[in-house]
Amino acid sequence: MSGRLRATPEGCKRVRVKFSLILVVFLFATSLCGGMQAQTPTAHFVGSESCKNCHAATYNGWKQTRMANVVRDPKAHPQAVLADFTHPDPLVTFKLDDVAFVYGSRWKQRFFTKRGDDYYPEPAQWDVKKGRWLPYHAEPGTDWWLPFYGPSNFDRPTGPTCDGCHSVNYDVETKHVTEWNVGCEKCHGPGSLHVAHPTRSNIVNPNRLDSVLGNDTCIQCHSQGRPVSNPIAGSYFDWPVGFLPGERLVDFWRLEELKSGVTNFFQYADLTAHKNRMQGNDFVQSNMYHRQIRCFDCHQVHSNQNESNLIAKGNAVCLSCHTKENPAGLSGTVSEHTHHAAGSAGSQCVSCHMPKIEQTIKDNYVSAHTFRFISPTETEQSGIPNPCTSCHTDKSAGWAINELRGWKTTSPWRVAQ
Repeated sequence: MSGRLRATPEGCKRVRVKFSLILVVFLFATSLCGGMQAQTPTAHFVGSESCKNCHAATYNGWKQTRMANVVRDPKAHPQAVLADFTHPDPLVTFKLDDVAFVYGSRWKQRFFTKRGDDYYPEPAQWDVKKGRWLPYHAEPGTDWWLPFYGPSNFDRPTGPTCDGCHSVNYDVETKHVTEWNVGCEKCHGPGSLHVAHPTRSNIVNPNRLDSVLGNDTCIQCHSQGRPVSNPIAGSYFDWPVGFLPGERLVDFWRLEELKSGVTNFFQYADLTAHKNRMQGNDFVQSNMYHRQIRCFDCHQVHSNQNESNLIAKGNAVCLSCHTKENPAGLSGTVSEHTHHAAGSAGSQCVSCHMPKIEQTIKDNYVSAHTFRFISPTETEQSGIPNPCTSCHTDKSAGWAINELRGWKTTSPWRVAQ
């Protein structure tokens, strides 16, 4: 018994005292650590100018892009006004002096006026490509949010319907922004910690995210959908309120529900988008997305060197991946694949795989992003435009089907059925 510890009242008392002291120290340390964690600074938005000193080349390239110049104050930037305000037009019931912001520069230009603490769209827009005025008014049965607002443009503030994608850090309560346009932090998240102490770990770089989160950075604005929680602050929003780069967009945003066989404002019967701002809706259906291609594998958002901010010109974008060594590449030349002369419009990859069939303004169209070849058979069945007769406008879908059936280098089951 001499080698064993004896449980005496005094011994038990000493053990309890020691345990109590240990517990107090542990609780104190836990409380201290919790307090220290609570005091860890949270990143906040600081604006794109804060990025310029360290990332001058990237900043200067981005500054020239349309994303950096989506909305402009015409008083500060008179050169941003593309529309003709010198000749009267019955559609134009407002003056340039009434315009707080001009929006857009490639396909269309719209005009926002400020009333109170909100902006509202004027009822006319400028067709940039065709140099003409067109009415601007969303009609009933089109956008999903229309029933929640009045019939006039001046019942429809741009804050809930537009501004979240045309700014950085739009506050739904105060209606203030850190900056207008698609600034650095729209894609990289709040940058205060990174500006104070630059490291790879305290800023979001979409290029280092997985393909889903990386693409979410772009899809947040290049898609049609609606927030998971609506209404928000008493209004119905048409952009993903609260989303930050690096987070899962699906937690904030639901893509517009598409229904096979239906043609409506949003879609064609094969689920290809019918309207602009649906590149994300298209892309998530594609084999490219399934193979983990990211938007910025093709688009260089820090440069406007090439059309649509592409990383290269023409077929060079596609052929950088679709090489002969790639199972998804060409087995012969481009012209052997397309059955069109080398260098012609018909031998451009995008002509067949990204046809311009999605409406952006009246009869101006932008490219589909499903990358599917739309057979003329689908035109006969459901009316969706196909790339063959969209180019050969004097020919019928039946003519195109017969032509495709004669191609020996392409499966007839893929192109003519």
